Amino acid sequence: MIKQVLFGILGGALVLTAGILIGHYGIAKSDGSREKDLDESLVHKFLSEVDNIQIEQNLRELTKVPHMATTAGDEQTVQLMLKRWQDPDSGLDQAWREEYLVYLSFPDPTKPNKVTVVNATADVLYTAREKEKVYTEDQKDPEVVQPYAAYSPPGEPKGKLVYANQGKPDDYKLLNETVDLRGTIAITRYGGAGRADKAINAAPYGVVGVLVYTDPLDINDGLMSDASETYPHSWYMPPSGVERGSFNTRYGDMLTPYLAAKEETYRIPVENITGIPPIPIQPIGFEDAEKLICELGGTEAPVGWRGAFKCTYNFGGPGFKPTSAFKDSDVKLAIFNTAGTKNSSNVMGVIRGSEEPDRYVIYGNHRDSWVHGAIDPSSGTSVMLELTRVLGRMVKKGTWRPRRSIIFGSWGAEEFGLIGSAEYAEQYFAKLSERTVAYINVDIAVFANATLRASGMPSLQNVIFKAAKQVDAPGLGATSVYDNWIRYANRTSSAHGPVPSHQAIARTAGNVLIRLADSLLLPLNCSDYAESLEDYLDTAVTLYQTQMQAWKISMEPLKRAVASFRSAATHLDQVIRSSDPANETPLKVRRINDQLMLLDRAFLDPLAFPDKHAYRHVIWAPSSAGKPTFPGLADAFANAETTGQAGDWAKVHYHLSVLSQAIEGAAHTLVDVI
Repeated sequence: MIKQVLFGILGGALVLTAGILIGHYGIAKSDGSREKDLDESLVHKFLSEVDNIQIEQNLRELTKVPHMATTAGDEQTVQLMLKRWQDPDSGLDQAWREEYLVYLSFPDPTKPNKVTVVNATADVLYTAREKEKVYTEDQKDPEVVQPYAAYSPPGEPKGKLVYANQGKPDDYKLLNETVDLRGTIAITRYGGAGRADKAINAAPYGVVGVLVYTDPLDINDGLMSDASETYPHSWYMPPSGVERGSFNTRYGDMLTPYLAAKEETYRIPVENITGIPPIPIQPIGFEDAEKLICELGGTEAPVGWRGAFKCTYNFGGPGFKPTSAFKDSDVKLAIFNTAGTKNSSNVMGVIRGSEEPDRYVIYGNHRDSWVHGAIDPSSGTSVMLELTRVLGRMVKKGTWRPRRSIIFGSWGAEEFGLIGSAEYAEQYFAKLSERTVAYINVDIAVFANATLRASGMPSLQNVIFKAAKQVDAPGLGATSVYDNWIRYANRTSSAHGPVPSHQAIARTAGNVLIRLADSLLLPLNCSDYAESLEDYLDTAVTLYQTQMQAWKISMEPLKRAVASFRSAATHLDQVIRSSDPANETPLKVRRINDQLMLLDRAFLDPLAFPDKHAYRHVIWAPSSAGKPTFPGLADAFANAETTGQAGDWAKVHYHLSVLSQAIEGAAHTLVDVI
């Protein structure tokens, strides 16, 4: 009886509360009051206060020492972020660290990895560099990690060398038609396939080890000499330079898939990890790669496999030419990597929203680097620190507080596979999936001789354009970042225009952030999404319709779905244009914002990609088909076209249905009622 009374009281209280809320938010205002919208003068104030000197000082501080994930240098950057974000005059409302116990891979500092050419009597004829050539004093820091492939297994394979281009499945297939790959070492160039895939694709053919290098044709416009062409005379990679990286195909902590890697979280056995190289793999510089590739014998490789070296790119005999000093010799890898769990930290900060604190705009960048990280990631982190300084000072002075909450994230262990951000998303998945408006990531703020580069969901296009139009391009007077972007975007010329400064990037990214956090109506445009879907549809019809019809698979459901989405997007645009947000009821504004905010959730299908770890978005998942269209459909079609099997064409039909119904479902979220 007591329970019944208690529940009755609670039920009555809930109904009464709901009635009060509906009365407050649902009834049109009659007192003439207006909802506060974004103040453009505040945007201009922000733009004027972004200080390039502060950004420069941030960058110098962040890059004082190497700061690979979980090292002492990494902890220094953690403390720097906390100090800035907890500053009483220019900090955030709150800042803290989040700890995760994650699985990482490192070289053995007492046993450097080695790549050698050895003859039949085990004499070493050639040794690849263990460390890069030193050009500046900071490179002598003992914490500079030697080049290695994170998550490569240890081992000492030895075999005849072959050249496998980019290590794609079709590269190994073609090579295997000419050369017996069993027991060989393959040398590959970056690009075309993921780092780990170069070894994963090789293992089924009996390859026992893999080398990977960056060809100067792919990164240096073919330039190779550090006497006058590459660093330190330009930004181009020097001959001994080695691209370090995480050699895995998944992201997040590998021992706790789909779970946050807290200390007491269940972990799978290490032997059950998938998506990492099954055979040893090691990166080397192109000066060493040139020595090896130019000595290879065998058949000449196809034109598309050639790089910048002034020699013939051969498949390998396998092995070296009979005329080479390395004839009859093997290449040996000695890899001593170790792996284990380490504590890694995210640094988090928040500015609480004034009107909608339960709606989040998240701005983030990773903090860890392979070495000093002046470009990746510290150019982006130096910009983020300046944004938080300017916005934090406004908040502390009481002159501004955003409508929505802004969460800042400085992610740890990103270089090992997006670990910090993935663990954060896994830990707070329920909250973030219900409340997040948008995520902005600025990793590499400035890179080489390039104009602005931005990518995002189509609905964000307009807000990015608007922000870029309000920022002057450095050194071009009244020319905006947008104007310069349009002028040089999508060009093949090496002249990409003036480099955007850190200040220009800070102003542009901060402008986008403020608009998303403070606009009464979210500045998102679903008609731009419709345009992208229509472009994808046109490509799919051109590429696939004829063959699909031969298998009695109709594309009409997809055509109808895209048309339905266009109609719904046009309708919502008309609703927005005919509304006066400042005089509308808060409930109507919230409803429209929720439609805009939740649109991308409608494209999520956890069963769409059973072979792709954690990918659920049917429009923006990765694809191996290389076609500018719907990824699941493109991959299924490419596979079916290759095999010709009825079962694979059934998968094409399945992906077409998944896609059509997701787009139709998304269209329904844009209409007013059922």
